[in-house]
Amino acid sequence: MSRTRRSPVPDQACIEAQGQARAAAAEIGRPEWVGEHIGAQVEGDRVVTHLFACLDPAYPGWHYAVTVVRAARAKYVTVNESVLLPGAEALLAPEWLPWKERLRPGDLGVGDLLPSSADDERLMPGYSQAAEDETAEDGYDKQMVWELGLGRARVLSETGREAAAERWYTGTSGPDSPIANAAPAKCATCGFMTPLAGEFRQMFGVCANEYAPDDGRVVSLDHGCGAHSEAELPAGGPEPLTPVVDEMGYDNIVFDDTTELELVASGTPAESKQP
Repeated sequence: MSRTRRSPVPDQACIEAQGQARAAAAEIGRPEWVGEHIGAQVEGDRVVTHLFACLDPAYPGWHYAVTVVRAARAKYVTVNESVLLPGAEALLAPEWLPWKERLRPGDLGVGDLLPSSADDERLMPGYSQAAEDETAEDGYDKQMVWELGLGRARVLSETGREAAAERWYTGTSGPDSPIANAAPAKCATCGFMTPLAGEFRQMFGVCANEYAPDDGRVVSLDHGCGAHSEAELPAGGPEPLTPVVDEMGYDNIVFDDTTELELVASGTPAESKQP
């Protein structure tokens, strides 16, 4: 037969020790911060936790929890623990994250150091990148000597290359940016685009146009902007038409004598002019 765990019996002395619990809560805060008695929780035999509302404006939604106990065959109740606990609507700090997960592009400033861990999956030893045709006949690895001679103990791994390619391609210098959609042509046909070396050459290059928004940055070959080397200004519009005068609604009068023109302009009849 399996033994069943019985529920603890509420201890009446511990239940009635609200005043003692309130005084213990005031010791960890202030008396005016200890609010109404919320309730009591039976933790075990002769162990009860009293809950009080917290009125501290810096801790909305929190409550004081004071645990009181009474020893077996003892007459008096003692305070075991006093803490401030968050409630369901309490304002809490965000969950802690390691610095590697909190770090964002642009966080590194002048004088800051960002060391790479030994197990960084984006990197691999430089000698592991050597191809079969770069192995010398006497047994040593020319690629390893070349990389270590330049101080490059580690180079990009396949994971690092894939991460960089996805970041560049889906960023503002990729094919889906608004400036690329409005460009007259792609970077692959631009004279200012300098292709990268290695496997990146198939998809990316560096813009070398000082007037382009991506000057000095990596761009995808299907990116583009208005500073394309082969961009042309749109053809000029048609010449404006000369105005057409409607001569059907009035008479075209030609004056031989300017004196008559002046009389018409002033509204004086010609026959009323005195000689």
